[in-house]
Amino acid sequence: METLANIPVILTKGAEWFASIGTEKSKGTKVFALTGKINNSGLIEVPMGTTLREIIFDIGGGIRGGKKFKGVQTGGPSGGIIVEKDLDTPISYETLVALGSMMGSGGMIVMDEDDCVVDVSKFYMEFCVDESCGKCAPCRIGTNQMQAILSKISKGKGEEADLDRLERIGKAMTKASLCMLGGSAANPTMGTLRHFRDEYMEHIRDHKCRAGKCKDLVVYSIDPEKCIGCGLCARKCPVPCITGEKKQPHVIDVLRCIKCGECFKACKFGAVLVR
Repeated sequence: METLANIPVILTKGAEWFASIGTEKSKGTKVFALTGKINNSGLIEVPMGTTLREIIFDIGGGIRGGKKFKGVQTGGPSGGIIVEKDLDTPISYETLVALGSMMGSGGMIVMDEDDCVVDVSKFYMEFCVDESCGKCAPCRIGTNQMQAILSKISKGKGEEADLDRLERIGKAMTKASLCMLGGSAANPTMGTLRHFRDEYMEHIRDHKCRAGKCKDLVVYSIDPEKCIGCGLCARKCPVPCITGEKKQPHVIDVLRCIKCGECFKACKFGAVLVR
């Protein structure tokens, strides 16, 4: 659709006019689907060479809720993660590839401090597993192996050697897959390993997910000093596993808790803790 939309404008105004927009190698404009933890989401069209910072903080209005920017993924499920130090990079086909990502379909998903890179990588790898046609072994076997390792890490059962395995499999897939699905499927994982290896290590060594996204590593509890005993958390709990008398501190049965997070969302006094 984007290509077809450019044709009548180029025919009307000429190829030289179109080539005057953008960078030396990437001409014209580009449409992005800007979404994620951003104040202003939607479809945007910008000249090639516009920086990521301009898109995210000027056009997008910055990170929602005043949270800290963590990264932005460009190019869809097979795109890489671009971090804060590269926000001033002018966007073009060449620069995004150099950063370990791609232009792809024009997807641009912004992440903040509440996103977990292990969870994000696992989500995109699950997509690639489903989309793989299975024709070539590097993609068919590699995506499944990487998905299994990421799942193991997200449950706190990973080993330090798993990170090296992810990188070896990812490099093999990138070089040996027959099409770009397998050739780019490892990008999100490889990018997050490069920029956020410490988060992977927290999952492995400390059995901790700092963002609270990996449910197997999350424990919900109630601070008795902040809890006023309103009972709202207990009413929202679907199990239910929260008990307590009216106007008295409540308690969560961690063995029965399904970690849905409804109690955390419902509490108006910051009494529900996630660790």
